[in-house]
Amino acid sequence: MLRKLNRQLLTIVAKLLLLVSALSASSAYGEVTVVDDMGLRVTLKQPAQRIISLSPHSTEMLYSAGAGDKVVGVVSFSNYPEAATRLPQVGGYRQIDLEAVLALQPDLVVGWHSGNPKVAIERIRSLGIPVYLTEPRAIEQIATNLERLGSLTGSAFVAKAKAGDFRARLQFLQQTYQHRTPVSVFYQVWNEPLMTINGEHMINSLIELCGGKNVFSELPAIAPTISRESVLAANPEVIVASGMNEERPDWLDHWRKWSGLEAVRRNNLFFVPPDLLQRQTVRVMDGAEQLCSHLQTARR
Repeated sequence: MLRKLNRQLLTIVAKLLLLVSALSASSAYGEVTVVDDMGLRVTLKQPAQRIISLSPHSTEMLYSAGAGDKVVGVVSFSNYPEAATRLPQVGGYRQIDLEAVLALQPDLVVGWHSGNPKVAIERIRSLGIPVYLTEPRAIEQIATNLERLGSLTGSAFVAKAKAGDFRARLQFLQQTYQHRTPVSVFYQVWNEPLMTINGEHMINSLIELCGGKNVFSELPAIAPTISRESVLAANPEVIVASGMNEERPDWLDHWRKWSGLEAVRRNNLFFVPPDLLQRQTVRVMDGAEQLCSHLQTARR
């Protein structure tokens, strides 16, 4: 009697395993449809196996979503993670080598709406290659993009876990800093020409997340060129510099010439590595934590 029950139990378990396997196969190879950041539907007959990324942030996002092993081509400056530096390049995000793209035979191209030339994106589409466009402006869109890329590449489980971790870190920073005393901030993208960001840029959202107020949020251009006089007139309490790499730029300390500037008077000249704030990837939470810490120092 016991042996019979054991055989029946094993039969049930075997059938359940077959059912799970069938469902997994269906999920892995069935049609996938998502909507990209531009509101366009992207449909694949099955999850992508050969992906080309047309921006450094898209490359990083694909790896974060668990699809790094399916990326076959990238653009220049795709330097994170380190594995991406060994992949074939198809030009730069502003100048795409279409012949190189076609030679890699992608079944999905992940593009950048405001960064890639529209004519190149339309040419890729005209050749029957699906294109998913990224253009995250709000912090939450990073988590959403992770989930969409996970769906398109068959790595939804990894992508959802990463998105959940991202949202948890975001919520923690919101709860920690949303009621702190506001601090006026000038975010300096570059020195010559002198550049900043307006209220539509995602960095503005990160500043607000930390309880800061971007002094140039009302400017019409998303990355405007400004004058030194306009910075002196705005008189920010904090200046946060970008740069080219992991090293603090020398030009941040040029502001010390204006000793009457509030940020200089209070020694609130800070640096956050540009890849942690200027790339729309999960690492913006690392940058946000540094930024929030700097603004908290300024409050003290």
